[in-house]
Amino acid sequence: MTQLLTDTLASTPTMPVLFIGHGSPMHAIEDGPFSRAWRDMGESLPAPTAILVVSAHWMTRGVSLVHVGRKPRTIHDFGGFPRALHEVQYPAPGAPELAAATLDLLQNHHAEADMEWGLDHGAWCVLLRMFPKADVPVYQLSLDLSRPFADHMAIARDLRALRRKGVLIVGSGNAVHNLPAMRYGIEAFDWAREFDENLAMRIRNHDFGALAEINPRDPLTRMAHPTVEHLLPLLYTLGAGEEADTPSFFAEGFDLGSISMRSVLLS
Repeated sequence: MTQLLTDTLASTPTMPVLFIGHGSPMHAIEDGPFSRAWRDMGESLPAPTAILVVSAHWMTRGVSLVHVGRKPRTIHDFGGFPRALHEVQYPAPGAPELAAATLDLLQNHHAEADMEWGLDHGAWCVLLRMFPKADVPVYQLSLDLSRPFADHMAIARDLRALRRKGVLIVGSGNAVHNLPAMRYGIEAFDWAREFDENLAMRIRNHDFGALAEINPRDPLTRMAHPTVEHLLPLLYTLGAGEEADTPSFFAEGFDLGSISMRSVLLS
């Protein structure tokens, strides 16, 4: 049997897995309950060897890409926000050796190396709060939108070995994400609460596999996710989970009526 690269890496206690409901990029520079929850979570975690982020904002088709660069750039992939946000840099080093080990784990999933990406705002906006010193190596894995939900979960299962090599796996998206429905100064829509609470119930019950069976054409799902890229990172978090993990929520609530900020810890 061919030895995997992960087998050559030093073993560690099993790292937790996170899903962060990241919402607006402004949480990176504005103090609030969600940014404080991310900060507190970062302070409570064991020190990672590296962080692997699966963000809603790196989408590909027909291939999963793993960024292998040594100095990932800070990507300001948004518009209409204050200059101060555009000036933020998150100069964390990359993790090329662990990225290579990740590619090795995904050899059955059409994964390839990438040198062009970096850290999009789904990554750096939350890491700026969790690890403000930017001293932990970070790399990203793209979302192949051509895959069905079950394939995303299968990829995540093959990433579990990284948890025992000190890698903190972070999915960054939103449990409900409907931008056209956003409204200032309102409570969450009933359909948004229903979808969010259904997800939470399944997570509490450790029924992770049920999320891979969600039908994106179901009317409630289409309301909660007109496009699915913000839901997919949750599948990676849950797919990397194990039976021994206890799920908990370290942030809950809504922004603008239609953006769930629910964040999940598996440990």
